[in-house]
Amino acid sequence: MWDISRGGLGVIEGREAIRAFFEEWWAAYDDHESEAEEIQDLGNGVAFAVFLQRGRPVDSTGWVEFRDARVFLWANGLVERVNTFLDIDEARAAAERLAQERGR
Repeated sequence: MWDISRGGLGVIEGREAIRAFFEEWWAAYDDHESEAEEIQDLGNGVAFAVFLQRGRPVDSTGWVEFRDARVFLWANGLVERVNTFLDIDEARAAAERLAQERGR
């Protein structure tokens, strides 16, 4: 599951639906790049990351960029859930809480 509801884009369930969402998202850009600025393994199957995304929309000469944070929940070597946040501090706090809760 990929929860991007904080950005107004809802919750996407299932590998194929997530893949289709991102294929459609990236198709809106002639150029797109995503750079991981920070990645932390917080333990107990929780990871936190900050990404900077840049893109040049189709038929445009201008670029757009935005930064978001993601909280990843892992189990058995696979990502089970990703929560995307536009507020980096909110994401970091949520990730730290989850890691602590899952460690009990």
